[in-house]
Amino acid sequence: QVQLAESGGGLVQPGGSLRLSCAASSISPYRFIEFDMNWYRQALGKERELVASIRGTDSSTNYADSVKGRFTISRDDAENTVFLQMNSLKPEDTAVYYCNFYRRRIEKDYWGRGTQVAVSS
Repeated sequence: QVQLAESGGGLVQPGGSLRLSCAASSISPYRFIEFDMNWYRQALGKERELVASIRGTDSSTNYADSVKGRFTISRDDAENTVFLQMNSLKPEDTAVYYCNFYRRRIEKDYWGRGTQVAVSS
């Protein structure tokens, strides 16, 4: 069973940066390509939204319009880890950030428990 564990959240001032990590267990590095990896976020009282994606096959990326140019998703297959570098943070980025792995062949989602990001002065 794939397990995901996020880390790196915290409190940061507007304009600051954070780097989130998502460590995946029970996945062999050569199988990373079977998954699409995503970061979602959910702010208080709002629906969960997709923030950034990276495809397992070719590492192509996609971003929500609200974070384009500020956030960067990346992966380290050897370490079974996906990252979300967040720069120029804004108060509206405040949310719980969730790591998601989607295994395409069996159409199954795996979720982490989330990490809180708060942007405030």
